[in-house]
Amino acid sequence: MYRLLRAPLQPVTYSRWLHLCVPILLVALWMFIGPEIPWVPLLIAVPLGLVPWVRLVEGLQARFLLTPHDWDRSESTISAVPSKRWNDRWRTLLWLEVRLVLAGGAWVPTVWLPAMTVELVSIAIGHPLGGDLMLPFAPPRWAAALLVPVPLVLLIAIVVLLGELITAIAQRLLGPSAAERLTALEARTEQLLERNRIARELHDSIGHALTVAVVQAGAARAAGDPEFTDRALCAIEETGRAALEDLERVLGVLRESGQRPSQRPTLVEADRLLESARASGAAVDAQLTGPLDKLPGPVTREGYRILQEALTNVLRHCGPVPVRVRIEMAGDRLDLEVSNPLPAGPALTLGSGSGLRGMRERAALLGGEAETGPFEGSWRVRARLPLERIR
Repeated sequence: MYRLLRAPLQPVTYSRWLHLCVPILLVALWMFIGPEIPWVPLLIAVPLGLVPWVRLVEGLQARFLLTPHDWDRSESTISAVPSKRWNDRWRTLLWLEVRLVLAGGAWVPTVWLPAMTVELVSIAIGHPLGGDLMLPFAPPRWAAALLVPVPLVLLIAIVVLLGELITAIAQRLLGPSAAERLTALEARTEQLLERNRIARELHDSIGHALTVAVVQAGAARAAGDPEFTDRALCAIEETGRAALEDLERVLGVLRESGQRPSQRPTLVEADRLLESARASGAAVDAQLTGPLDKLPGPVTREGYRILQEALTNVLRHCGPVPVRVRIEMAGDRLDLEVSNPLPAGPALTLGSGSGLRGMRERAALLGGEAETGPFEGSWRVRARLPLERIR
């Protein structure tokens, strides 16, 4: 009852009424041409329902008029794409037929009930209309005055019920098919994967830059040596500039500006990471073997990020300690290993960090694996990335 009383204040009530009345124009036009065969509009709808683009037009109209609150939602319950399969075409055809039938059912109360209200008002004011009346009987003036709102309330109730009915049918017949739902799910999955990738990019790049800056600033303050301070400031500047480039590239992707972002760094630029770690006080023993410039794009880019996160973790959790880096192209895979001695004191709890999880995710997306954890008194990060399946 409360819903019925609130219905006249809801814009969707009148938009659904308009949707019900649109096919009446076709029916009314045909009634002037051939009133003796009123079922012809149902026959005309048959070839229209088989046209793929009719489903798109009907879906957009239904979204706009029946479910305006879902108009701009990607997961709307009403599809707005052309028919791609015969199943969608038959559903569109059935929708057109049902819509015409409901329009015919809505036409009678839409015309009859307002006319009845006018007659009741004319009787109540003492000037009854002449000719054929819509009322089954002529009530007295006092009864007519009391009955004036009844047809309008009945009309609103009919419009609300028919609107709910046509909306439910539209969601059933014009709703996304199984193939469309699968396509939308795949697009959503791709979007989530891209967002996770961007989050990893920001974590690895900005996290590395901030870690280097913090370590360098702390070391420079503790050293009290102007020459060392100058080198530390240069390292902070270089690392910060690289982080700004990465940040601008990622923001360009988020803006979807259409401009091609700068290329992501690769293992060919690994020396930049190694020098940054050395400038932070770490004694880096690096051995890079093989033609790294020949690596497939995904492998060399993700390998760079794994190396960057591994060095960042060393500086963040262990400080300027000796670091051993080994990168080698071994046949059909790339082996990357970073190890450093564990500091004295309580055992490190690094296994739950998002950076280590990101390294494992990067390796898994390429069909490889990444291992992180204590190994023979050291902390070791070892990644194995396949090359053949990427090529």
